Amino acid sequence: MTLALSIATFLVPEVAAQTSSTETPMTETLRIATFNVSLYGKRQGEIRERLSARDDRQAKRIASIVQTIRPDVLLINELDHEPDAAPARLLAENYFAVAQNNANGDGKLPPVIFPYIYSAPSNTGIDSTLDLNNDGQLGSGNDAWGYGIYPGQYSMTVYSRFPIDTASIRSFQTLRWKDLPGAIRPVDPATGQPYYDDATWSKLRLSSKNHIDVPIQIGDRVLHVLASHPTPPVFDGPEDRNGARNHDEIEFWNHYLSDDDAADTWLIDDDGRAGPLDADASFVVMGDLNADPIDGSGRREAITRLLNHSRTRDVQQSKTADFGRNGLMRVDFVLPSKDLNVIDSGVFWPTGDDPQSTWIKASDHRLVWIDVKR
Repeated sequence: MTLALSIATFLVPEVAAQTSSTETPMTETLRIATFNVSLYGKRQGEIRERLSARDDRQAKRIASIVQTIRPDVLLINELDHEPDAAPARLLAENYFAVAQNNANGDGKLPPVIFPYIYSAPSNTGIDSTLDLNNDGQLGSGNDAWGYGIYPGQYSMTVYSRFPIDTASIRSFQTLRWKDLPGAIRPVDPATGQPYYDDATWSKLRLSSKNHIDVPIQIGDRVLHVLASHPTPPVFDGPEDRNGARNHDEIEFWNHYLSDDDAADTWLIDDDGRAGPLDADASFVVMGDLNADPIDGSGRREAITRLLNHSRTRDVQQSKTADFGRNGLMRVDFVLPSKDLNVIDSGVFWPTGDDPQSTWIKASDHRLVWIDVKR
């Protein structure tokens, strides 16, 4: 297969040059991980500037965790997207590929080399030109297609040791919310009327960031990374617009994994290709889904359906985030298809007396991983 490169998907030249000498030898186990790293700034360009150097404390902690767990395929949530994918590339080159200090001061951790990177475009910070929070003003972060104070904030990146089939990537950034079958249109309980008027509802996008299907060629098999980062089901009002959107962003995957002839009429990606995932495809549904199936204030129906879907296997059921006074939550997921032979799984969460526990200060989320026998 020919690997086509684009502005957002590319082979990192500086890292690729090191692959033959420093990459971990091929094994029979594939480690797949997701990690919300909370690596975002207060202004556009800030993260690029921070990662251009090799001394950012948060990024070094993130890299230390990645170098300890050593995934072969990694989804990072909350990393800026820029048209040239600079933040994604700089995190790989200046941190993952640079040996970090061991937590106990005993030498260095081995670098992790990710030759293939896909930085996903995101709805965050893109002005809708609409008053989406009904405050009578335009142009705020709440009026973007997905909340953000600058374009690309809170986006996501797929890192891989194996080639990404860029020609087959599917992105659903512009899919309209109203087109999802059974879409939950928020209602103002005080008036009983829709929170969004018809003109606004007809334009709203479903994804607060994006929904992506990234095929990775691993030997003679293809693994589809199905990644998203739905909006938190909070920070709204009695109309529960974020709760409804979170539910429906997750419900998208239930449709994408199902055999539905009607999907060809609405499940259309940004390049015009229609239909759900092939019925025999291997996949992992990954990301910070902002939905705990038991705790929290979100609508649990969609995440419960996804965990119990006929094509998924729920192999890691631990808590994955520490939201302080709001408690521990399970919101980060790596859900494999049932045809994958999962032999192990875990959450990187060292205890307070472990020297590695200082690394988890990088984010309120923890890295979640599974091992698949190849």
